[in-house]
Amino acid sequence: MPALYPQPAAAHDRHSPKRASHVAIIGGGPAGLMAAEVLSQAGAKVDLYDAMPSVGRKFLLAGVGGMNITHSEPAAPFLSRYAERADAIGALLQGFDASALRQWIHGLGIDTFVGSSGRVFPTDMKAAPLLRAWLKRLRDAGVVIHTRHRWLGWNADGALRIAYPQGELSVQADAVVLALGGGSWARLGSDAAWLPWLQARGVDIAPLQAANSGFEVAGWSEVLKSKFAGAPLKNIALSLAGQVPRLGELVLTEQGVEGSLVYAWSAQIREAINREGRATVLLDLLPNKPVHTIEAALRKPRGSRSMARHLHGQLGLEGVKAALLRELTGPQVFADAAQLAAAIKALPIELVRPRPLDEAISSAGGVKFEALDQGLMLRQVPGVFCAGEMLDWEAPTGGYLLTACFASGRGAGVGVLEWLRR
Repeated sequence: MPALYPQPAAAHDRHSPKRASHVAIIGGGPAGLMAAEVLSQAGAKVDLYDAMPSVGRKFLLAGVGGMNITHSEPAAPFLSRYAERADAIGALLQGFDASALRQWIHGLGIDTFVGSSGRVFPTDMKAAPLLRAWLKRLRDAGVVIHTRHRWLGWNADGALRIAYPQGELSVQADAVVLALGGGSWARLGSDAAWLPWLQARGVDIAPLQAANSGFEVAGWSEVLKSKFAGAPLKNIALSLAGQVPRLGELVLTEQGVEGSLVYAWSAQIREAINREGRATVLLDLLPNKPVHTIEAALRKPRGSRSMARHLHGQLGLEGVKAALLRELTGPQVFADAAQLAAAIKALPIELVRPRPLDEAISSAGGVKFEALDQGLMLRQVPGVFCAGEMLDWEAPTGGYLLTACFASGRGAGVGVLEWLRR
């Protein structure tokens, strides 16, 4: 079978184990499946175990509404999306970057295109055809996939404990890849049940926290919740104090705010809350109008018209935007054109906590890279490798999460082969 991912010259000769080594992979998301592909192509015997009735469940959920597989932006800004873990993720992307991921998808017989925002999608926008083609390739390569098989840690002799509908298995393997996900969307398999088993082995793990999540305010008024919960705010900008605003949209919820624009600031908001107990974001309701233009419009005579009609007629502010402006200011602000214009350009929203981890799109924290060697093997547990979202990194939505999961899965697979060769 030809290699379907970039490899150094003679990689098969350098990486392949001398015999058909047995590798157990725990977790059937993108990272685990990519590790399985690398290992099976090199001739290893691969058994993949997943607790759910089918593999790739969170991957399929990510494809609802459009499978955003990666992003087309240049390498430097792409890498910056991983913030303080840019060096660690960058090392993995050297082996399998966004361009290589697109080529790999094309090798499955699925074309991709770049959307207007720079995001990359399969041409049919769906995750299921990609997953079906991939699973066929893996099974053709000899990968055995065991669903409804849940890892329970290790037994006294170091074998893997695997619970399945008929009882429990004891699995001995030459190497193990853990690709168990983080702590979000437990109903799809990412339940972080692995934490105590690795901690008991002395593995250094950063606490799991919500990433790409919504946030709560101290409390909206009943009027705002009853009329506008679930309403989108489009064509707006959001920032934290001293930061460059980002354009996009968010959604008002009963508890606070969520949506792509909130997720883009998720890490900074969360860390501000961790430090100070709350975070204030600044919402620009009219990012295409400078404050002096807004103030001039507000100073125009409104005659007998209400302020609501004046805002609508002069500035197009209505609906949820106007309601939020009322919610977060007072009569004294509405009585002063300069103050009202300033509020429209920088409306402060005080956020007090992230939504629960299980609701988040992804999670921050996990196995620290410092606990791993360059091949993603646990220093405290030789022969056990980690990949995917269970590692300590985070990234915004936009294809960055999936790209790093694929790259880390490949990195773990290559790491296993190097270790078996040694």
